[in-house]
Amino acid sequence: MSTIAPRLSDEQLSTLLDLIKQADSVELKLTIDEPHQQSALHGLRLDPLDAQIRQVFFFETPDLALSQAGLVVRARRVQGKGDDSVVKLRPVVPDELPRKVRESPSFVVEVDAMPGGFVCSGTMKRAIPRACVRDVQAGARATRKLFSKEQRAFFADHAPDGLELDDLTMMGPVFVLKLRMTPPEFARRLVTEVWFYPDGTRILELSTKCAPPEAFTVVAETRAFLAGCGIDTSGEQQTKTRQALEFFSRN
Repeated sequence: MSTIAPRLSDEQLSTLLDLIKQADSVELKLTIDEPHQQSALHGLRLDPLDAQIRQVFFFETPDLALSQAGLVVRARRVQGKGDDSVVKLRPVVPDELPRKVRESPSFVVEVDAMPGGFVCSGTMKRAIPRACVRDVQAGARATRKLFSKEQRAFFADHAPDGLELDDLTMMGPVFVLKLRMTPPEFARRLVTEVWFYPDGTRILELSTKCAPPEAFTVVAETRAFLAGCGIDTSGEQQTKTRQALEFFSRN
């Protein structure tokens, strides 16, 4: 998170600046490798009993055809909040998106930035009634019923030809603990997520969101805060979704 700029080439930095100008928000992300996760949690003084429980399900083909097309289709069950569904496309170039999609209140363009890399994504999200995801898991509801007409159209525009939402395999769940906090020393909301995969591995991710104009200032502030907590930002980065899809496609 804190080493984004030094690791990017001049061309990459120019591209990043252009994308940030067109984005609705920027999310800075850092994953911590397993040997250092406990010390990171201790440094942040986090209490796992304050975390919100989530289950994340993905919808894919066994050969990950959607991932190869840049699509992520998922649904979540969220403790105390309800369910939601997402159709995400990445990477995207915001000014190349259809106007109808770009201006939809359900659609958000966000730049995710992490040490050494970034990606711009477009996300179509929908809140759905509680128990809908469980109904799909139990085979009592069709997958397409989790998604709005707008989401289904967005999916159809970018999915491989002939592939329908009901053709997809439900993969998961991944068990997730999510905790939001605003440390006094940071004065920004920091989100901590721990993803527990069925094979016993886990990913710890720290993130904070900001408005596009303040992105590079927030990078510096975040770097200073994490360093003060004894957290190393130079480790190899992992992708939560990719690890989940690769696991479920093998099993």
